[in-house]
Amino acid sequence: MSAIVYVNFDGNAEEAIEFYSEALNASKVKKVKFKDFPQDPNFPMPENELNMIMESSIEFAGCKIMMSDLLPSIKSVTGELVKGSNVLISLVMDDKDLLEQYFKNLSKGGIVIMPLSETPWSSCFGMLVDQFGLTWKFNRDADQFLDSVIANKQ
Repeated sequence: MSAIVYVNFDGNAEEAIEFYSEALNASKVKKVKFKDFPQDPNFPMPENELNMIMESSIEFAGCKIMMSDLLPSIKSVTGELVKGSNVLISLVMDDKDLLEQYFKNLSKGGIVIMPLSETPWSSCFGMLVDQFGLTWKFNRDADQFLDSVIANKQ
């Protein structure tokens, strides 16, 4: 079993999939639109929702992110999509060159909160908000830091 980051978008998931696929050099991209399934004639979907993304995933460097659109017709139940700081994606990898490449690619059109740099907790750490409003953390050696702090507390 694995936990996977799943992100909803407000009608622009297809654009986000293209951006993230390129920025992260995705090895596999899958996407399904609502129109790809037979519609129930008794409950037809609104025309504007048929081209929205029902389910998608991109795979890169042994990771996976899933995405979809939040349908306007269900917002009365789910509420409006709100961008915020309650979810962020953290990339932890030993390959510093790849980490730097992802940081550079994802920062296009976004805002760098903290450039990649050495910190007391990582040999390479940075943060940014991408053009879709998602916050990303980049960390070269988070597990080693956590292990050393825990070991020193015992």
